[in-house]
Amino acid sequence: MTEAVQKELTGRKVLLIVCSAFAVIIGVNLTLAYKAVATFPGLETKNSYVASQAFDANRAAQEALGWDVGARVEAGQLRLSIMHNGEPVKVDIQSAVLGRATNVSQDQTPVLAFDGRDYVAPVSLERGNWNLRLVAQAEDGTMFQQRIIVETAK
Repeated sequence: MTEAVQKELTGRKVLLIVCSAFAVIIGVNLTLAYKAVATFPGLETKNSYVASQAFDANRAAQEALGWDVGARVEAGQLRLSIMHNGEPVKVDIQSAVLGRATNVSQDQTPVLAFDGRDYVAPVSLERGNWNLRLVAQAEDGTMFQQRIIVETAK
């Protein structure tokens, strides 16, 4: 029979174990912090307090339009639908940015053209979560701003 040799647990070994554990924790935290800062798309607004002062009034004006807005991608075409009581609405699109929810590296600015029912533009998207950040103006001058989740065909 062989007898197992037990090694003594010294203070030096405990120190190495503790230091190694903290090195892993600190390394992971620094990696995550770097990734978070490197992919940060920037600020939505320069002064959130000032923007919040008109938020409720702007939301009420947008809701009063009664628009049903949706976006989807079919066969390489982005289709933006803006409807009111089942009828298409023609608007002045100020800006439309199609991109990922978390970063701006793949953002696209589609040129949307009204085809009588929807606003259509060719796009090239990979699978995943996409948002259309739309700013449009109604015929009565009401500004419409919304982030629309884009449905991609499977």
